Amino acid sequence: MATFEITGASAADMGLIRSWAEEEGWNPGDSDRFAFVVADPEGFLVGRRGGEPVACISAVRYGDGFGFIGFYIARPDVRGQGYGMQLWRAAMQRLDGRLVGLDGVVAQQNNYRKSGFRPAWNNIRYEGAPQGEGDGEAEIVDAAFLPFGVLAAYDRQFFPESRDAFLAAWTGLPGRTALAAVRDGRVEGLGVVRPSSAAHRIGPLYAATPQVAAALLRRLAQHAPGGLVALDVPDANPEATALCEGLGLVPTFETARMYTGPAPRLALRELFGVTSLELG
Repeated sequence: MATFEITGASAADMGLIRSWAEEEGWNPGDSDRFAFVVADPEGFLVGRRGGEPVACISAVRYGDGFGFIGFYIARPDVRGQGYGMQLWRAAMQRLDGRLVGLDGVVAQQNNYRKSGFRPAWNNIRYEGAPQGEGDGEAEIVDAAFLPFGVLAAYDRQFFPESRDAFLAAWTGLPGRTALAAVRDGRVEGLGVVRPSSAAHRIGPLYAATPQVAAALLRRLAQHAPGGLVALDVPDANPEATALCEGLGLVPTFETARMYTGPAPRLALRELFGVTSLELG
């Protein structure tokens, strides 16, 4: 019988993990993995049977008290043989003692509940080409020209821990566009659009008002072929779901944001699109 072992992911493994995620219909960004490994180089695990990769998971540490689970995939031909559960235990052990979050697909949410996770809100993926015109009430600028410390401080309103290295890579990788909304010298919005195998993905999308969110969304969509974009919208912000529907976007996919303890206090009223279902 072939042995099963769990190892850290190599660069080649990260490419394989992306392809598995694409096969699951998750439409990961083409270059997301390059930012992911910056967040936590040891946070990606691969299960190998007889040396061959058959399953994967990410267990990324942020700061001293938070962690996030993602990329929990077993190859279809090995499902039901216990390999995924071994990886799950290894991932949770790596995050022991931390508040842990994940975005769970509908089919797995009951299993996550059995492991102590409780739902905080649902993320609804909206897709399409935003309709309408108008740039709202703030100036839209290239985020690359703002002091990075200002962007990092703004991001902290929407995430439980600082993630500066990840944020720098996420907003600055080639092929991406990061735009900020500025009014009276203050950042009032941030959005990033990135190429993907299907509709270009937008995330995060932060905004002080729905009008600012709409302006950012339309401007970001200009960088996508045909204006087709997809973003994962927390239903904990009813203005965000109403905005997407008002712009003619349609829901296509759903996950639940779940935590092992009380949900962190975030600026949910200004969160119009989460950064990543894989890393939070």
